[in-house]
Amino acid sequence: MNEAPPLTQFGPAHLCAIFLTLAPPVLFAAAFRLTNSKTLDRAVRWSLALLLFANYIGYVVFRWQHGYVDWREMLPMQLCDWTMIAVIVALLKENRWRLLEVCYFWGIGGSLQAIITPNLQFGFPDFRFFTFFLDHGAIVAGIIYLILRRKFRPTLGSLWRTVLWSEIYLVVALVVDQVTGVNYGFLLHKPQAASLLSLLSDWRPLYILQINLVAFAFYALLYAPFLIFDLLHARVIPSEARDLANSGSASK
Repeated sequence: MNEAPPLTQFGPAHLCAIFLTLAPPVLFAAAFRLTNSKTLDRAVRWSLALLLFANYIGYVVFRWQHGYVDWREMLPMQLCDWTMIAVIVALLKENRWRLLEVCYFWGIGGSLQAIITPNLQFGFPDFRFFTFFLDHGAIVAGIIYLILRRKFRPTLGSLWRTVLWSEIYLVVALVVDQVTGVNYGFLLHKPQAASLLSLLSDWRPLYILQINLVAFAFYALLYAPFLIFDLLHARVIPSEARDLANSGSASK
C-alpha cells in the first residue's frame, strides 16, 4: 500500500496534471462558442459530472479493497467534497447561478490551490495520484467550462453568500472533526505538504481564525478583477454620456 513513488511537486507528472486541468475546458468552451452545439455542451457537462462521481466511487472501492474502511475517514466532509457535489449539480442543471457562484469561489480558491500545492504523498502512476488529480482537476475544469459557457461573473452578493456558506461549512466541519478526530478541512492541524497554511500559527484558535482570513482574502482576490472592471466601466459610461452631450450642444 505504501510502496508508491513519492510525488515530485512541479515534476513532469504534476505539470501534466495541471495542464490537463486547465486546457481542455477552455478548448471545449471555445468549441461550443464556435459551433453552438447543444450536443457538445451536454456531452462535456455529463462527462465531467460522471467523471467526478465515478472517481469518488472508485476511491471508496480502492480503500475498501485495501482494508481502509473506517467510516470516520470516509465522510464527504472535505471542502472539496462539498464543492464536488455543488459542481456536479451545476453541471447537470441549467441556470444554477447561486450554485455556480459558490463553486467559483470554493473551486478556484480551494481545489485549484490543492492542484498547485497538492497534499499528496503518492506520485505517478499510483492509483491515488490519479484519483486526487481527477477529483480536484475535474472540479476546476467543470467550473472553468461553466463560467466560459454561461458567461458567468460573480457579484458582490456572490462574495457574501459564499462567505456565509463557508462559515456554515466551518461550523459543521469543526463539529465533525471533534467527533471523529479526522482532520477535515485541515481544521485540526496543518496539512503535511507545504502550502500557504504552513505559514499560519501553530496555536489552533488563532490558526482557525487565520484560515478564515485567508479564505476571505482569496475570495476578495477572485472578485477583484470583476470589481475593477465595474469601476472602470462606471467611469467610462459617464464620460461617454458627457461627450455625447457636448457634441449635441456643439451641433446646435
